[in-house]
Amino acid sequence: ENLRAKFNPETGQIDVYSVRAVVDEVADPKNEMTLSDARKVDPQLEVGGELLIPKPTGVLGRIAAQTAKQVIMQKVREAERDTIFNEYNGRAGELVNCIVKRFEGPDVIVDMGRTEARLPKREQSRLETYNLGDRLRVVIKAVDRAAKGPQVVVSRADPVLVQRLFEMEVPEIYDGTVQIRAAAREAGERTKIAVLSRDKDVDPVGACVGMKGMRVQSIIRELRGEKIDIIPYSEDIIAFAQKSLSPAKVTRVQIVDSENHHLEIIVEDTQLSLAIGKKGQNVRLASKLIGWNVDIKSEEEKRQEIEAQMAALTAPGTPLSELNGVGPKTIEKIEAHGVTTVEKLADMTPEQLTAIPGIGEKMVEKIQLAVAAHFQSIEQQQAAEAAQPAELEEQPGEAEQVVASEEAVPEGPAPEKLDAAPEQNTEGNQETLPHAAPDQVEVSPEKLGASEDETVEREEKSTEE
Repeated sequence: ENLRAKFNPETGQIDVYSVRAVVDEVADPKNEMTLSDARKVDPQLEVGGELLIPKPTGVLGRIAAQTAKQVIMQKVREAERDTIFNEYNGRAGELVNCIVKRFEGPDVIVDMGRTEARLPKREQSRLETYNLGDRLRVVIKAVDRAAKGPQVVVSRADPVLVQRLFEMEVPEIYDGTVQIRAAAREAGERTKIAVLSRDKDVDPVGACVGMKGMRVQSIIRELRGEKIDIIPYSEDIIAFAQKSLSPAKVTRVQIVDSENHHLEIIVEDTQLSLAIGKKGQNVRLASKLIGWNVDIKSEEEKRQEIEAQMAALTAPGTPLSELNGVGPKTIEKIEAHGVTTVEKLADMTPEQLTAIPGIGEKMVEKIQLAVAAHFQSIEQQQAAEAAQPAELEEQPGEAEQVVASEEAVPEGPAPEKLDAAPEQNTEGNQETLPHAAPDQVEVSPEKLGASEDETVEREEKSTEE
């Protein structure tokens, strides 16, 4: 039933009326009535008019009034929510000004005028801290329908923010002469944008930088010191990839897989760290900017890779005669089929082996076991060779023995004393050279600079004297 209320501010009287529409044929008895019935109340009514029928208000108490108030407030809030959702839902990506109002955990609640918006932690810049009352420029990220009403989500970390700031600072971008074709950003660290000019007389990079860098510096200050790389856009993916790794200089670019968008970029050895960037930041941003997967290698790494591939192609295989457990007649049959190495034999499937005349399923199993044992022995041998240098490092080296020997033999004319007093007994010699006892220190004549022959000649000379 359609009701209408009238309030008298002087007396405080509230009158409630039931509104009936005058029609020729009644479809809704609660809200409509015929012309004949309406003229019984008001003879001047015509079809299309309204008749107000008073309703008794004496039965309306406090509870009914409170219920009516709650219903009215709920309808008003729903209308406001729908209005806010419809207003901001189509404004995604728009740059707006707001004021920090309060904090809810790591999120920041900002006042946008007609409504509040949420700045989540993931949409905040790492370099920024916020205080109550701070004025911010943000972009509208999305509008979510929540139980409490539409929630506007804004961002300070989205690449669109940088694009909107350039549109404000660069007139050529605002009027469409220069276009921002791609943007990649790691908020608080670095941003890369690719620009293209529709006018050949306008330099897109120079227009964005401005006189003495004034335009780009204004944006850098707004982003609290975030670095910005401005790169000329190119439809040629190879040329675009070379420029995207700025400031590093690229030697060459190769397309590995065009369907899966995979590139290989080669740089000089001295440029590798610059091309990769801090924690891989430069190559990540370049990959996002061009939309391709990027692998970066130095000239030395690429050379070693090519040499390894060439060595694998030219390396001789292991002859089948070194394969244990397979008889010579079976080897002759396999070689007659064109397989002459163990490596080629390992690549063959059981179906290919059984296709060789004179080789059955049991022989195939025997061959496969022999091939597996052959490669296993090679792996064990390589592991043993790799472990041997480690064991040598754990043992005291010869250099340490040389040092101990040099410390054990006193400097000075000790040899002359031995030559001058050959008649002294062994005990006397031990008293003269207390540190040279063979049971205390091992002396290496080679490391001390004297060979075994020189030592023997010295002993013979001492005996003759």
